[in-house]
Amino acid sequence: MSRVRIVGGEWRSRLLDVARVPGLRPTPDRVRETLFNWLGQDLDGLNCLDLFAGTGILGFEAASRGAEKVTMVEYDPRAFGALKQAAETLRASQVEIIRGDAVKFLQSTPRKFDVVFLDPPYRQGWIERVAPLIDRIMQPDGWLYVESESTVTHLGGWQTVKQGHAGQVHFHLMQGTQK
Repeated sequence: MSRVRIVGGEWRSRLLDVARVPGLRPTPDRVRETLFNWLGQDLDGLNCLDLFAGTGILGFEAASRGAEKVTMVEYDPRAFGALKQAAETLRASQVEIIRGDAVKFLQSTPRKFDVVFLDPPYRQGWIERVAPLIDRIMQPDGWLYVESESTVTHLGGWQTVKQGHAGQVHFHLMQGTQK
């Protein structure tokens, strides 16, 4: 197993084990620092979704910064097991980990989220597949974070308001255009 470090909040500097899963890419520290500077360091009261959780680092960063509830969805059984172990290690009672398909989750959940982290496996068309389902799960003033292999200027009714690039990672903070 490899490890990933939480960069801010209550669990700052804590190391978490990461399952060895082909294609799993932890979001780099620098990218996470930028993202949470954009969102703000205090996420008190927010309901967050880490779709395609993988390492779970985006969700754990949100929980570390006070998010009221973090839901992680992960399909791979090895990654799911590592997420469960990390949540237990941190005693992260505000983190719910669901083993399942991202599309089915988006189609069936009745919940609304303030922040959605969307960092799917690259080059498999996941962003395009889930884009039509994002609106139904978002709060009206919600934020959508998208990490991809290329620049994304808009996604359905979502417009990029901030973006960055680090190595092969393109990252975007988006808001709905209906606002």
